[in-house]
Amino acid sequence: QVQLVESGGGLVQAGASLRLSCAASGRTVSGRAMGWFRQAPGKEREFVAAIDWSGSSTSYADSVKGRFTVSRDNAKSMVYLRLSSLKPEDTAVYYCAESLLRSPHSGINQYNVWGQGTQVIVSS
Repeated sequence: QVQLVESGGGLVQAGASLRLSCAASGRTVSGRAMGWFRQAPGKEREFVAAIDWSGSSTSYADSVKGRFTVSRDNAKSMVYLRLSSLKPEDTAVYYCAESLLRSPHSGINQYNVWGQGTQVIVSS
């Protein structure tokens, strides 16, 4: 079973940038798409971004398109999410997840392995 561990969250001011990392261990995730989701207090977990198994295809939620960038390094078993031009509404716990599929997608029910999350707080 693969384990996912996120890191890189923190408290930043609006307009700042962060890079979140997701380290996979236990087995390779190179054959699966990987996704990032977030959950704000009192809200449901929502899709943020996803990347296909090879790193050549990505998908983003409209709310983050043009500001966030997802990438992966299969040799290092790492997935990254670059957050730029952060807004207070980006405040949430960010989760990395492994998909059952190879292509990027937003369907939360088809992600079967989740990390514990990393907190991002954006102050105005």
